[in-house]
Amino acid sequence: MAKNTVTNCESCEFYDYDEYLDSYTCSISLDEDEMINFLGKNTSSCPYYRYYDEYKSVHKQI
Repeated sequence: MAKNTVTNCESCEFYDYDEYLDSYTCSISLDEDEMINFLGKNTSSCPYYRYYDEYKSVHKQI
């Protein structure tokens, strides 16, 4: 039975739109093992995940 994992790629700082590919991709250069985990949807424990806060600079100004 496959294990269901929750992914947060959509809220990650490194999840960017690639105009060339016309899709969203992870902008981190992953090694072979990390890429296998990413493609296998085992991203719930991604060591590079950082929550993207578009208002981060505004918080610093307050």
